Amino acid sequence: MENNEAKWYVIHTYSAYENMVENNLRHMIENNNLQDKIFDIKVPVEDDIVEKDGKRKVIQRKKFVGYVFIKMIYTNEIWYLITNTRGVTGFVGPKGRPIPITADEVRRMGLEDIVVDDFSINVGDKIQVIAGALDGFPGEVTEVYNDKQKIKALVSMFGRDTSVELDFSQIEKI
Repeated sequence: MENNEAKWYVIHTYSAYENMVENNLRHMIENNNLQDKIFDIKVPVEDDIVEKDGKRKVIQRKKFVGYVFIKMIYTNEIWYLITNTRGVTGFVGPKGRPIPITADEVRRMGLEDIVVDDFSINVGDKIQVIAGALDGFPGEVTEVYNDKQKIKALVSMFGRDTSVELDFSQIEKI
C-alpha cells in the first residue's frame, strides 16, 4: 500500500485528546525528521454562537470529536510511529489499516483551503450562503476582504439581519 503521493487519513483518538495528539504528532515528526513524509495535521473546528446571561458569544467547537486528520505519504514505518503515539487509538480503516479519504470528503470537511480566483462580488451585492452552518440563508455584502478571501455580510436569519464573516467559497451571487 506504500506510494509517494500524500493523502489525507483519519486517526482515532480518545475523546478530548485531539489537541494533545496533534502536538505529540508534531513532536514525533520533528524528532524523526519526517517533514518530507507528513505534511499537515488538522483538528477541524467550527464557530458556534452561544447565548449565556443574555450575551452572545462565539466559541470554537471540534467538528469531529475523537478524530485527527493527517496528510502524509503512507508507509509501514509511519503507521507504526503514529499508532504508538500517546493518545492515538489507531487509524480509521479495516483492521486499523488506514484508507485515504476522497478529494470530495477533504473539500466537504474543509481540510484544505479553497482558493477562489474569479471572485466578482462587491459591496451591496445579494448573496446566498452555499456552505457551512448558514447554508441556504440569503444576505447582502457589507465588506470584501480580497487578501483574506472573505466577505462580511448581513445574513437574514429568522427575520433578523446578522453580521457574519464568510469565505469566498461559502457564498454565491444571486
